[in-house]
Amino acid sequence: METTDVVIAGAGPTGLMLAYELRLAGVDVALVDGLPARTGESRAGGIHARTMEVLDQRGLLDDLLPRGRSMQAGHFGGLPLDFSDFDTRYPFALAVLQAAIERELDRHATELGAPVQWASPVIDFGQDAAGVEVEIGGPNPRRIRAAYLVGCDGGRSAVRKLAGIDYVGTDATMTGMLADVELADPPAQPFFGHRRGVGDFSAVQFEPGWYRLVVQRHDRVLDRGTELSFEDFRTSFAEVAGTDFGMHSPRWVSHYGDAARQADRYRVGRVFVAGDAAHIHYPAGGQGQNLGLQDAVNLGWKLAATLRGHASDELLDTYETERHPIAARVLLNTRAQTALGRSGPHTDALRDIMSDLIDMDQVRHRLGLMITALDIRYDIKGDHPLIGRRVPDADLTTAAGATRVHELLHAGRPVLLVLDGNDVPAVPQWHDRVDIVRAESRSEHWAVPGVGEIPAPAAVLLRPDGYVAWVGEEPAAAGLPEALTVWVGAPA
Repeated sequence: METTDVVIAGAGPTGLMLAYELRLAGVDVALVDGLPARTGESRAGGIHARTMEVLDQRGLLDDLLPRGRSMQAGHFGGLPLDFSDFDTRYPFALAVLQAAIERELDRHATELGAPVQWASPVIDFGQDAAGVEVEIGGPNPRRIRAAYLVGCDGGRSAVRKLAGIDYVGTDATMTGMLADVELADPPAQPFFGHRRGVGDFSAVQFEPGWYRLVVQRHDRVLDRGTELSFEDFRTSFAEVAGTDFGMHSPRWVSHYGDAARQADRYRVGRVFVAGDAAHIHYPAGGQGQNLGLQDAVNLGWKLAATLRGHASDELLDTYETERHPIAARVLLNTRAQTALGRSGPHTDALRDIMSDLIDMDQVRHRLGLMITALDIRYDIKGDHPLIGRRVPDADLTTAAGATRVHELLHAGRPVLLVLDGNDVPAVPQWHDRVDIVRAESRSEHWAVPGVGEIPAPAAVLLRPDGYVAWVGEEPAAAGLPEALTVWVGAPA
């Protein structure tokens, strides 16, 4: 029987990111997918600032940025949100197709030793106190024994169903349709959510020569298995938009609804779910792919620390306690955006009021930081405004030269960053598991989204996912051993 540390079911963005994280930590991975090969289709069409930061933390962003197009505005229910003044290196959305992200992550995961095993669906599993035995179907049926199984296998997740995890929520009430096409008479500028009659429509150019067109109709609901032809799409788009922009040469046509569901548990023993296997929602604001990639990074380092024997099993429980509320919030805001997109005078009145409110910086920041996930604050012990938040990517100077905070996280290890000549806290029991870095901050203040500028700290403990677990205001290490024990493991 084949053995490994972790079986990952599903080789979309979430599964690929998780495979990369685990291999970076030296964990053995079997990455399996029921499809015969990658389709090249792209339901998701972009990533937001926090996801770009997460990729930057691993050195994975530089090759991806040239493949997309930066857009300084997003939207909330079709109402524009300006991101340009957000406190991040990436105050924009990156219009880049899911297929491009998958190709990049696939390349990096394969280089680290986790190639995708195609035509390998998970059809059953059994678990005991020591591990999981996973049954793989397809043309090469086999069994794989692993310590853990993670279902990243989409909204119809076999792993979730086999684990007996409920997928609770609301059914679809409308239908969205999309097509990747060439246009004989393209619009002068890209646009999102133009409302007309029974729906709204959008047009975004991803690459020279072709566009993604989207039409969302509130007067019909298509079953998930319904086939949608290009002619059906063109007719429906023209009915709402009043033009078809001369669309031709379709690359892909698909449809979706506004069903919103979330797994009631993210863990059953040694089995986890992540990405769409854990949550689906209306694709308003482009949050879904971002949510899955960040699930993977949250879970990956925790699995690795547990498998290495450094962390207790309780660390794995924090995956659900941290990520479940984030997805619940996305389901909430996408339901609200669906309501804002409906037709009729009552919704028109609501949109007029919301438009006025979004013109206020406080409201725009509140909604925009939520959509971009820059405002996430995990429930970590401590009162400092940095605790539980993503670390600002501050410019630093070390003995080796200029660097920045995100570059310190490329290895996927915890980092104890000691700034501005302060003494290094004495924690020798963790030196083999934590990278200790002395540096000078090139700014006396760090900008925190939703908070503002704060004085640069004396020292910070960074989790591998870039969230702050401890802040030292003075050279003394008060609270540091406790934080290290919780997030890195018991002292050696």
